[in-house]
Amino acid sequence: EKFCEFSLQKVPQLKNISDFLSEETGWALKPACGLLTQREFLNSLAFKVFHCTQYMRHHSDPFYTPEPDVSHEVIGHAPMFANPEFAELSQVIGLASLGACDEDIARLGTLYWFTVEFGLVKSIEDGSRKAYGAGVLSSIGEMENSMFGDVSYIPLDSKLAAGMDYPSTTVQPIYTLADSFESARDNIFDFGKSIKKPFIASFDSKTGMVVTRPSQDFS
Repeated sequence: EKFCEFSLQKVPQLKNISDFLSEETGWALKPACGLLTQREFLNSLAFKVFHCTQYMRHHSDPFYTPEPDVSHEVIGHAPMFANPEFAELSQVIGLASLGACDEDIARLGTLYWFTVEFGLVKSIEDGSRKAYGAGVLSSIGEMENSMFGDVSYIPLDSKLAAGMDYPSTTVQPIYTLADSFESARDNIFDFGKSIKKPFIASFDSKTGMVVTRPSQDFS
């Protein structure tokens, strides 16, 4: 409420939230009229841009939505981008997507699903499971399922997660569990390095620009 004008009397505005995130971690929220392609969406993360939908889930099922809505974006995604470690983790996926082939884009999209959307991380205080994925944070039903449901937890292995199947219209049966945001970032970064493409992309924090250099492994 203090920084983004959240209140019971006012609908949160993406611009106010985006301005706050820009000051905190350099990220920006951009309104989207509909779903983007996986390539468009993932590529934008490399530039610290997150595209947000603007419609509200149907009132008949307020606890779950099969597609992202403004509640999912504002409650699930936006707060996490104020965390520098999580924000960096997200950008690493975006940087890995630049120049990737369609098959690897699909794999990165699946990895995104098991981390940024439905990932869990161990608490630094006591090692208990904590949700950081927006699909969990924005859904009471998914939160209950992730903590108390008949589900499986697997240590985050980006190569493994990128090849797994998942349901997109029901709660999840499997969740990845990271030791920390830092270890998740490093794990994802190593996976990104294994993707063969004509160039390697990195982010220059001093200039705020994405820079590329030729990949020696590409042929």
